[in-house]
Amino acid sequence: MNDSYGPRITRREALSLLGIGAAASAYGAKASPFAKHAIIRTILKDMHPEELGGGATLFHEHMSLATDFMPKWIAIARAQAGARGRAGAQGATKQGTAAPVAPVSAQPYFLEDLELMVDEIKAAQKDGVACLVDGGHEDMGRKLDFLKQLSERSGMPIVASTGFYTQPFYPTEIATWSEDQIAQDLIHKASTQPAGALGEIGSWDEITDDERKVFRAIAKVHLATNLPIFTHTGIPGKSAMEQLDILEKGGVKPQHIVIGHLGNLVDPDVKVQSEICKRGAFVGFDRQGGPGDAQQVPMVVKLIEKGFAANLMFASDFSGANQLKRNNGAGYAKTVTVFAPKLREAGVKEEVLHGILVDNPRRFLAFVPKKSRKSLSV
Repeated sequence: MNDSYGPRITRREALSLLGIGAAASAYGAKASPFAKHAIIRTILKDMHPEELGGGATLFHEHMSLATDFMPKWIAIARAQAGARGRAGAQGATKQGTAAPVAPVSAQPYFLEDLELMVDEIKAAQKDGVACLVDGGHEDMGRKLDFLKQLSERSGMPIVASTGFYTQPFYPTEIATWSEDQIAQDLIHKASTQPAGALGEIGSWDEITDDERKVFRAIAKVHLATNLPIFTHTGIPGKSAMEQLDILEKGGVKPQHIVIGHLGNLVDPDVKVQSEICKRGAFVGFDRQGGPGDAQQVPMVVKLIEKGFAANLMFASDFSGANQLKRNNGAGYAKTVTVFAPKLREAGVKEEVLHGILVDNPRRFLAFVPKKSRKSLSV
């Protein structure tokens, strides 16, 4: 398993890659890109964005999920793929239809093993990661208290998210709630919990009417809270443009949006990715750091050549025990230690990588809160 992730780099090389140490921040003496009073809301405290300039911020990872979440996700994905093969032009399964849940392993689940996770997150820090964004929420089985303990014991700043995921995982009330009711539910959560982002907010393959309703509600939540938004697009990202359209129509400025999983939309001409960048949003390459990510390298290079480096965001969407350091995987820093070196070998300059890994996510996550920290609880 060790060599399946390709070449690794040392901690020293990772830190050098990020331009940390002798190299100054890419912002240098320029005016701060952050609004006055802007903060990044981590689960333990509000931080000034400059505090996270010493390493990579990975905008979409998972450190807490329900034990049955991934088995259910895999079962649904397989059912959707089978339906596409059977139905041809008819596309995915009927809206809201969930596949049978796959059996859950009897082994202890790593995302509920605090001791193990503390070790894994400390290892990511040593490899050059300064902050992790957890993309889970209640409908995915995310536990805020677990994330709090993990951040306290590891020393890693963790940004918690809130929202609703995708149709197969929605609570039953979503079908009957209006978008205003959905928005009010999430505004209440954002006003009482230390959420620093809305995400991952998704559509499953073909976007459904309920998913459109949730996206319209998310726009309202953003306007009420200023929280940034990152999304999940089904394979191969068919709903990417519609997601952005809905959010912009709802009043969200594109610089507060990451359209996620667009490395799945493999296109050497990066047409959809380029259009999203032109509109000012971020494009998420957030399943990086594994054996299959070489096909994303020329896509990233193409976008950089087009002048869109400031619109790129990287992460790994970490969710599998086989990726753990304990199991000879690359761990939570694999975006930095596995994917970034491939870009470097393709000719991407270190200052560009620093901008993408360190600067872009801080600009995205920084917001001026409408609720003080004192009103929040964990």
